Amino acid sequence: MSGMQGMDMGGQQSAPASNPHAGHDMSAMPGMGAPAGTAQDQHAGHDMNAMPGMAMNGDQGGAKVGTDLPPGNKPAPAPSGDHLADRFWGAKAMATSREDDLRREHGGMTYYQVLFNLAEYQARKGSDGYRWDGEAWVGGDIDRLWLKSEGEGSFGKSLDSAEVQALYSHALDPYWNLQAGVRYDIKPNPSRTYATVGIEGLAPYWFEVEGALFLSNKGEVLGRAEGYYDQRITNYFTLQPRVEANFSAQDVPETGTGSGLTDLEAGLRLRYEGRRELAPYIGVSWERQFGDTARFTRARGGDTGGFSFVAGVRTWF
Repeated sequence: MSGMQGMDMGGQQSAPASNPHAGHDMSAMPGMGAPAGTAQDQHAGHDMNAMPGMAMNGDQGGAKVGTDLPPGNKPAPAPSGDHLADRFWGAKAMATSREDDLRREHGGMTYYQVLFNLAEYQARKGSDGYRWDGEAWVGGDIDRLWLKSEGEGSFGKSLDSAEVQALYSHALDPYWNLQAGVRYDIKPNPSRTYATVGIEGLAPYWFEVEGALFLSNKGEVLGRAEGYYDQRITNYFTLQPRVEANFSAQDVPETGTGSGLTDLEAGLRLRYEGRRELAPYIGVSWERQFGDTARFTRARGGDTGGFSFVAGVRTWF
């Protein structure tokens, strides 16, 4: 086997095998014209300094591209007046569809809602009573017509107070509405009619707030501020703290109203929203009259306030 390459048994190493490519000129083959590690640069001789961001001197800040470029002032192109659907369904039919259907489905339609935020029975010292606070509106995103009503009384007796308001509402922004209209007091006697202006909306952190000024047909000026917050406890239980304060600019003995802060109500109600449209609730309410208003009430033999246990339902449709 000594004649076989690499199998010399005599202990002497055979000569290196000859190169099978010896004498072949491979310089014409791509990538084979230079020794290993010295491959030719395919971009040799190309001047790439003019290409953005390709400066070869190590300075990459020479040419700016993309968002590094300064903003332009060229006006935006005019929107296309051609609609592809017009070619198939006709320009007139599609114009009607865009005006009536598309605009309406994207916020241009007329909505309505009827809501009773309070409709409750009040168990309190002396005689039990009842209270309601509701509103209804119809309109669009910007302009609406509102109707509001609230009042209270005691069972077996006449109404203590009742009022109704008719208001025009205009959206100032997505969260606030300016409202103006008239208010009519059914009770107490003598009744009054008021010109009304106010604001209602959603304050930061989701507080529903409302404020209004009232000017009566007798020249009396009243004010009201109220707010509440819905704190969701679980998917079904919501806790609502609520505050309402009424003010008067002058004494009105005919209606038993004193100047300054006339009365304040603070309540805490827990409701169950198995169906949000019909949510029963329970809670507590504290009411108090102040100043001359309390004095007028005591002179008539009435109660100036206290705590009451409430149970009712919040409903809307």
